[in-house]
Amino acid sequence: MFILNYSCSAPTEQPAVSETNVNDTIFSPPDTSTIPDDDFGAMVRYGRDLIVNTAYYIGPEGVAGHYLGNKMNCNNCHMDAGTRPYGLNYFSTHARYPQYRGRENKILTLAERVNNCIERPHLGKPLPLDSKEMVAITSYMKWLGSNVPVGQRVKGDNGVELQYPEGAADPRNGESVYAQHCASCHGPTGAGVMDPWNKTYTYPPLWGMQSYEAGSSMHRVLKMARFVKANMPHLKANWKNPVLTDKEAIDVAAFVNDDRIHARPVVRPEEAGYPNIKTKPIDYDKGPYADPFTEEQHKFGPYQPIIDYHKKKGLPIVF
Repeated sequence: MFILNYSCSAPTEQPAVSETNVNDTIFSPPDTSTIPDDDFGAMVRYGRDLIVNTAYYIGPEGVAGHYLGNKMNCNNCHMDAGTRPYGLNYFSTHARYPQYRGRENKILTLAERVNNCIERPHLGKPLPLDSKEMVAITSYMKWLGSNVPVGQRVKGDNGVELQYPEGAADPRNGESVYAQHCASCHGPTGAGVMDPWNKTYTYPPLWGMQSYEAGSSMHRVLKMARFVKANMPHLKANWKNPVLTDKEAIDVAAFVNDDRIHARPVVRPEEAGYPNIKTKPIDYDKGPYADPFTEEQHKFGPYQPIIDYHKKKGLPIVF
């Protein structure tokens, strides 16, 4: 099921965007045939290749450097090389950086944001900011969003909206959803499927020590559920024709991210993040918070009372 997209890009911890504030037409990224035949175009092509084949180039056995700590690709989460609507795409990424990031409580450049992904979901070490690989990745993002106005969002660059159940997410029901829709790709133990050459994953691991770190964006239930609803099961669902209900997407995200059931790499103490608790995502599972709700409720819900409280107190609602 979830070919995951952890985040080398922007749409990770932004306040939820109302579709009334963006263009009514889903953004259409440029075709690769329009990449210019010059030095910039060559860098764009290399950047796209890095997104699709990240582990090959900069994985533990990478031909261009050893920066990732696991063998997943950016493309596992940023679907179709970052071009799929509601698939953690890069549509408006370049247009919106530098931007404020709640995890660090400061303004980050796009290159710094790319390294966030390499360090956390990929369990790696940062690329040099002036490296060919970093320049290529950010060049690809610039080309991909070349028609997006600076500082703006476009329709399809965020997560789909969900209707939240009245109760908390149900990991037990999520286990059943996983068995029915996800295990055929990601395996019954969530370990993923490695390619025949042991270079990268055909389907990435969803838990275990080779999966994304606790505290990563995909470790948040609502963040994952919005992605899952629009994109999973792989090759069957899309944002126009979802397979799972909202509740099923939330429940299976809760099952995958339930640390009582599944082990994964832990957050390093120096990376706990969100020193400004007002900008902490509502589904982040480590307090303190700017509201009276428990870590358990922030993790699994019910979410609507938290949202209502934030609205009443004028606090940001961050997913």
